[in-house]
Amino acid sequence: MKRGAKKPKGVVKGAPSGFVISLLVHAAAFTLAGLLVVFTVTQKEEKKFVPPKPVDRPKMKLKKPKVQVKKSAQPKTSQRIVTKVTRANMPDIQLPEMSGIGDGIGNGDFGGFDIMPDLSEVTIFGSGQTIGNDFVGTFYDLKRSRSGNVIPMDETQYADELTKFCRSGWKPSVLARFYQSPKKLYTTTFCVPHVPSSLAPFAFGEPDTIACQWAVHYKGMLVYPEDIKFRFWGHGDDILIVRVGGKIVLDASWESDSYGARLIAGKWVSSATKNRQWYLGNNLAWGGDWIELKAGEPVEMEVLLGEQPGGNFCAMLLVEVDGAEYETNPQNQKFLPIFRTSETTRPIANAIMEHLVPGEADVLGGPIFRDYMAPPRTNNTEEVAQEEVEPQQEEEEASKMRVWTLKDGKAFEAEYISKIGDKVALRDGRGRQTKVPYSQLSQEDLDYITLTMPPKFDVGIVRSSKNFVITSSTYALDHNQVPPRVLDWKFGAKARQKGLGEYPFELKLEYYAIGQQYLDDSKYRVLDHNSATFIPSEQEEGAFDFMSDRVVQLFDFNLIEQRRGMRLAETLVLLTDSRGEIIAHSSTANWLMDNLDELRKREVGDYINKDCKLEYATGPRQNPNLY
Repeated sequence: MKRGAKKPKGVVKGAPSGFVISLLVHAAAFTLAGLLVVFTVTQKEEKKFVPPKPVDRPKMKLKKPKVQVKKSAQPKTSQRIVTKVTRANMPDIQLPEMSGIGDGIGNGDFGGFDIMPDLSEVTIFGSGQTIGNDFVGTFYDLKRSRSGNVIPMDETQYADELTKFCRSGWKPSVLARFYQSPKKLYTTTFCVPHVPSSLAPFAFGEPDTIACQWAVHYKGMLVYPEDIKFRFWGHGDDILIVRVGGKIVLDASWESDSYGARLIAGKWVSSATKNRQWYLGNNLAWGGDWIELKAGEPVEMEVLLGEQPGGNFCAMLLVEVDGAEYETNPQNQKFLPIFRTSETTRPIANAIMEHLVPGEADVLGGPIFRDYMAPPRTNNTEEVAQEEVEPQQEEEEASKMRVWTLKDGKAFEAEYISKIGDKVALRDGRGRQTKVPYSQLSQEDLDYITLTMPPKFDVGIVRSSKNFVITSSTYALDHNQVPPRVLDWKFGAKARQKGLGEYPFELKLEYYAIGQQYLDDSKYRVLDHNSATFIPSEQEEGAFDFMSDRVVQLFDFNLIEQRRGMRLAETLVLLTDSRGEIIAHSSTANWLMDNLDELRKREVGDYINKDCKLEYATGPRQNPNLY
């Protein structure tokens, strides 16, 4: 170190006073912060949960409920009977098929009703449910692209596109660029009588599709349990072409037209000798080529339907079996059955008969093309031996008898007659009457009397409607054809207690809505039936109402100067207590109440008469301009 140099200063000793003070302040601050952290952590020590001691709950002694058993008569001796039973491959579908429109068009707002048919609904173009032995139909709108955009399409282009489809071997890919409805329909028959062409897109859930330049391609299997030789007869307006095993066997398309509907399938020539001698729908019938099937060997079958200008449509396919004998129809020709792959259920029969001129086709008879035959080889019915045991019938007097228990413990069996002042009149099994003070009855007896003495109720139908018109074509409007109108109905029922008084028992409120055919006012149809339960004492002022979610669609249109369809005609509302006793009702027709037992046997969609017996729909009269 150099002489005279200063020695370095220490950290404290010799340091400036300001620096020393600052150092002390910071040291104190750090010390205080450390203490705070320690104290804070210590104070927030987690508490331990200590469960409470279990609670001893007193056990209640429950009394065994008493069950009153009604005395019944001994069953009668069983009898062995033989009946004819018609068996179907599928249960009758209860939802209604296309029908008519009600009077008094309403403008009710349903809050966005879905007007697409229910999947179980039967139409003349098929239903939304398959039975496995049917033909699946695909609907094409050739006026729209695959994405749904409108594209140019005239009658010549329409025919050209379907011609390409037929020449390709009926490949669906040829029609892939056109709009295809996502909804498929399954049919066991092809019998569309003379109807507005707009019913086809409506059936496929396309009500906004203009009713022209559409086509439907059906595919399925043709099979029979025995060797059979047959041929098809049919008529199409505009297009009905049938292909079996890759070969055209019938082209029954419209003959005289400007765009050549009968040229779509190629140069097919009918081999039948009696072509165009009798009417099917709105034109003369064509006969097809003979077809031979081997027992149980299925062959692919396809059917093409189509409509070019719009207006009206028809496609009817009948069967003639070689060597079979047939009755004569009103045109002095063979009364041929419709083609079918299953028994004709009532909903299918009614959907067809509603528009079919009586005598033009046999809807219920003929062969059924499937791989089995119901004995005794009729394909329609079978003899079935069954044991029938008559149901046990309750004795009327015994059913009203019950055990009464007084507060003093005395019990006896008697029938309740009425309440007189502060006493009740009872009648024992020997017919002797006695009066018991009201105050001596048990609570169970008092409840029974309350049940048998319900208050008065007002009941009525609840309904809403929405009206719209099915989109028609320019051709139809140019020919003054009024497009079909549709009325969507929703039904329900209401009940309101009259006067005061508590009634703590469940009641059943139900309704029936009945339609009436325009073509035949003696034919009615069960449009809707539904019910709901409620307890009056739990409702404000004893009032209750409900509305079904189901939409009933009724159609109305004129064809050949005949009004087709159905109107809402009658309604019935019933209020029933837990004993099954009707305590209130409201009806627009006495015959509904007079035949209530029969009405209860009917299903939604059934056609009935005023006795509530089953009927079939009535078809239109013959067209005098054709016959």
